[in-house]
Amino acid sequence: MSARILIAGGYGLVGGMIARHLRAAGHDLDLILAGRHPESGEALAGELRARTARLDVADPVADLAAVGPVDLVIAALHDPGDHLQTAALLTGAGHISIVGTADSLMAPRAMTAAILSRRPALMLGHWLAGALTFAAMAAAKGFTRVDRIELASLYDYADPIGPMTAGDAEGFVGRALIRRDGVWATVEAAENGRSVTRGGGDPFDALPMGVLDTPGLAAVTGARDVRFDLGSGTSIGTAAGGPASHDLYIDLTGLAATGETTSQRTLVSDPKGQAHLTGLGVLIGVERLLGLDGDPPPAGGLLFPEQIIDPGRAVARMRSFGVRIEAAA
Repeated sequence: MSARILIAGGYGLVGGMIARHLRAAGHDLDLILAGRHPESGEALAGELRARTARLDVADPVADLAAVGPVDLVIAALHDPGDHLQTAALLTGAGHISIVGTADSLMAPRAMTAAILSRRPALMLGHWLAGALTFAAMAAAKGFTRVDRIELASLYDYADPIGPMTAGDAEGFVGRALIRRDGVWATVEAAENGRSVTRGGGDPFDALPMGVLDTPGLAAVTGARDVRFDLGSGTSIGTAAGGPASHDLYIDLTGLAATGETTSQRTLVSDPKGQAHLTGLGVLIGVERLLGLDGDPPPAGGLLFPEQIIDPGRAVARMRSFGVRIEAAA
């Protein structure tokens, strides 16, 4: 029997990309594209052999009941009061949230998920739904000890964004969580920017942001210095005369197997842009939660991608969808 997945915001830019990736992956799934204006999703639903449903995230209980049992709810939209998360978990469905910074993942949200989850509740409030963290974890395997992780994302204004990402922009410049010399610090982003160099292109200015990648990577690597910075400029794709790409720079410093201190940069570049790469992060999460990657699904409870997703497998999955991931200068 095929798994039934409801994508809240499923006909928006990111939600639609998630739905497209799930179909392109070839899984036998019953897809429901839900939102307040389901008629807006009819064309995409017809293309993807899906159906639409009405869902108001502010009061989702009756709408979820009308849909009937689902195996997994993906929140590809803002759920500021955690109403959808709570309602989904109470029905016994699994849940994936892709919105939220380190500050917004407050204790009530985490506690609600931990207490109510009979099936997995995956927190994917990372940059690009975990895609950046998967690549960083894979790169870290080449070190015997990681001391510093500096992550940077270059956003090209020619790369379209959906309403959800536009809403997130309010939190892009503000207070940010970073790890500095083994101590957590919440800093003013505007006062703690840095210039990110890149081979073959002009450097770009970037400001720190408190995404979940920062505490997650600090936990799994033990690095004493970890930060994520977001900047804008001309992407690799635009510079080459094509569509805007979304470019990520992962700089690791630590101890190599030889015992010497070394630094390494990994470039992640998606020629199809930010929404495409975010959708891939969610696809990887869905495949793991439902056991569609060939391994048994995890037990219920509050989960983070660093716990349950193999970074090497995730990198291979992203590459299979055309993402460039390689060592860089």
